[in-house]
Amino acid sequence: MRSWRCKPNQLRVEGCRVKCARDQRDIVNAYAALGTYRGAAALCGTTHKTVKRVLERRARGQAGRRQSQPSNTACVQPLIEERVRKTDGRIRAKRLLPVVRAAGYSGSLRNLQRAVRSAKAAWKQKRRAYRPWVPTPGEHLVVDWGSEGGYEIFCAVLAWSRYRFVRVATDQTRATTQGLLAECFSELDGVPSVVLTDRMGCLRAGTVANVVVPHPEYVQFATRYGFQPDFCEAADPESKGVVEALVGYAQRDLVVPAMAEGGWADLSAANAAARTWCTEVNGQVHSEIAAVPAERLITERGVMRRLASLRPPLREGEPRKVDRTGMVRFGSARYAVPSEQVGQVVRVRAEDGAVIIAQDEVELIRHRPVGPGEVALGPFADEARRPTRGVRPRTATELAFLGLGGEAEAFLRAAAAAGTLRLEAELAGIVALDVAWGREAVRRALERATTYRRFTAADVRAILAAGPGVPEPTRAGQPLALELPAVAERPLSAYALTQLALPSIATTEHAVGGPGGGRA
Repeated sequence: MRSWRCKPNQLRVEGCRVKCARDQRDIVNAYAALGTYRGAAALCGTTHKTVKRVLERRARGQAGRRQSQPSNTACVQPLIEERVRKTDGRIRAKRLLPVVRAAGYSGSLRNLQRAVRSAKAAWKQKRRAYRPWVPTPGEHLVVDWGSEGGYEIFCAVLAWSRYRFVRVATDQTRATTQGLLAECFSELDGVPSVVLTDRMGCLRAGTVANVVVPHPEYVQFATRYGFQPDFCEAADPESKGVVEALVGYAQRDLVVPAMAEGGWADLSAANAAARTWCTEVNGQVHSEIAAVPAERLITERGVMRRLASLRPPLREGEPRKVDRTGMVRFGSARYAVPSEQVGQVVRVRAEDGAVIIAQDEVELIRHRPVGPGEVALGPFADEARRPTRGVRPRTATELAFLGLGGEAEAFLRAAAAAGTLRLEAELAGIVALDVAWGREAVRRALERATTYRRFTAADVRAILAAGPGVPEPTRAGQPLALELPAVAERPLSAYALTQLALPSIATTEHAVGGPGGGRA
């Protein structure tokens, strides 16, 4: 008998689920020679069931394994992905099981757990990517309100120095907020460039297509103090996590202990305790920046950033786990690594004036050492990176208005920044002009209205009525230089009266009266 290639003890490639073409050929030949499934299986080192399946597929004309059936979770896969996205990857299969049952799922909890696990893994790959915020001295003041024990807590943090300002109030009205902001500016002895808040109702007049319209009184207050009001994204506490942490800290360390002792006698006593608490926490070393906020405030007042005197200590191969922002801590500073290493362990060492980050003896990146509390982004830095506030129209009027083009979006943002009231009604009036005047004319009118800060439908209508003949102011150009032809120069004496050739009196009379000396 011939020696077969398939041996009972032959090794199979790990992960191989299908018999190769050579093995299938040997199985067919063995069955043809022996005539039984079990005999062919014993000869080829497999099972009789495998021999039967190979022969049946050969009879049907199939060369390989039949196609696998779709999973019973395929009918609810969109629902699973949607719930994973809405819960930011935190939902569990047990919580999701009643929902998918109602949607027609008839499988087991085990299969659903596999589908949820796969959906979470896919969501983590494409969800929001985090990078730490690198503040600039004197630029951002982040503000928020909190509530605890019947008190309203006003919290503000200077983003760079981490100087904290906390006061206690009885309400969150516009007047109270602006008064506490003024007190904060007085304590800081300066005004930052931008005041970032959430979309608190006391400071905004409305929201149009995800663009916040600040209240006119808040716009006047910001103009008086010389800062730019800014609002974070809706339902996004991560946009201002620095002050969210302060709110929780003040609730736990200031208000709750006072409530346990019976509370404060009045609001003055509460604010006196808040001032004492702020003095204490601002005089201690901040765990994030490894510096004293009160001392950094002195530097920030002059908006003059100096080099840090400390440098991270030199270490050899310290293991560090990459956090979700793609950073590792070393010497109280943070250094960026590629996003592919998030959640993995890398080794960090400092040598020859550089911080080297490696993994499995492969160098990933090297940075220049920075001081405690600072961030080194290296090639991952983006100077033009700014938070974006996307324009998302919701109503039919907003869709029609933004459909006019980029001029409409620029007009909307400028009008919202100016605190224009009843902006929705003004947009509806501008959309109505499209039918009578045409889209191109309306777009030119919107561009001119944005330039001259005219944000009502009546102003746009007046620009359209003026027609295309209106002047277009432009910036002054360069001086006009002309090359004139050269002329002969004469002295001033050539223009004297004595040098002029005047006609004589006799010649003049002869020309007027003729030879007879008079008229006929």
